[in-house]
Amino acid sequence: MLSIIIINFKSADLILECLASIKAETHKIAYEIIIVDNSNDQAGEMRVKAAFPEIQWLDMGYNAGFARGNNKGIRQAKGDAVLLLNPDTIILEEALDKAYPLFMESGAAACGVQLLNEDRTPQIAGNFAMRGGLNYLLPLPFLGNFLKWLGNLLKVSRPSIEEVKDIEEVDWINGAFLMVRRDILPKAGLLDEDFFLYAEEAEWCYRLKKTGRMLIYGNLHILHLQGETANEAFGSEGKGYYNLYDKKGRQLIISNFLRIRKQFGVGWFLFDTLMYTLGIPVFAIGLMLSNIFKLKWPFKGFKAVWGFVLNVGSLWVYAPKIISGRPHFYKLL
Repeated sequence: MLSIIIINFKSADLILECLASIKAETHKIAYEIIIVDNSNDQAGEMRVKAAFPEIQWLDMGYNAGFARGNNKGIRQAKGDAVLLLNPDTIILEEALDKAYPLFMESGAAACGVQLLNEDRTPQIAGNFAMRGGLNYLLPLPFLGNFLKWLGNLLKVSRPSIEEVKDIEEVDWINGAFLMVRRDILPKAGLLDEDFFLYAEEAEWCYRLKKTGRMLIYGNLHILHLQGETANEAFGSEGKGYYNLYDKKGRQLIISNFLRIRKQFGVGWFLFDTLMYTLGIPVFAIGLMLSNIFKLKWPFKGFKAVWGFVLNVGSLWVYAPKIISGRPHFYKLL
């Protein structure tokens, strides 16, 4: 049996669409659905249970984030595999009916499927780990573009796989759809509960990969309305992980650097922190010159620069605690 775990944070509308797609596209496998509520959403619970009375609804009692919420669901699960599934996903083309048996026969530790945007264009579903978390430098304004240019010049392999055609072995899988064998969890452990949101699945996959292969099935698809839940909840804008300037960006930076410390060590944590700090004057000067070149006010858009300054400052504030490695719940939102 497959145990499907979905985290709710005021996202009942999305969950209803997701559950409807599961029911419409899944007929050949046994499954259970566990909703873990981080938002005390009693009205949402009533709506979801009215439409799908068979689901289990677990109330965390507070906004526990992705790792703690999924861990509660995993502890409750009865299946021989667990699927972490985002509420802003739609199952397509019997993806669960096909993925679950393929995965269980493969002997792999975890698997994902090809994620699609709403317009059916491919979305990154699997990634390769770069030494020291250097891929986290790529979103830096102007400096990140230079590093991409340098990487292309040196023919460095890209860390993310935009589209998988068949079956691809990766280092970590997007947490929007992450299926894991239950029997490896005693060895790999559950998600790290120091994380509130972002990067927790990458750190978990680092440990999962020590127990077996991580696969992406490129011929199986789901829709992922990337970032919809977090953007609505935290008043942020933009898709993906390139907005480093608002409160969501602050959480993103702290979580990414927590992963760097846990997976790659203190040296890489300090190096990447210095690179982010260097990114402040590069961002400011680059934006000013870009504005002048475009005949605009030189300080147009400097609100983003100030937001980035505050977020990097928060990184330095949290740096001693992160370096110490002592347990701490890094919740900033």
